[in-house]
Amino acid sequence: MTRIEELMTILMEECAEVTQAASKVIRFGEQENIKALEKEIGDLQCMLDMVQEEDLISWTAVEQYSECKRIKLHTYSNLFN
Repeated sequence: MTRIEELMTILMEECAEVTQAASKVIRFGEQENIKALEKEIGDLQCMLDMVQEEDLISWTAVEQYSECKRIKLHTYSNLFN
């Protein structure tokens, strides 16, 4: 496995772990599961930082896409009502 393949594999695993932790917050309540969600988001943030450090992504581009998503959420979700 190359360095990039390992990096991508761990990134995918961390995304899945965030998904699972978020699901547990919904299913079992916030109080018991927020710490686990925080930990998994921290692990994911580490992997995102490492992907950027490998110059695979640009934080400038990521921030632009993030802003585009926020605009879509204003239009298509109830998160900002």
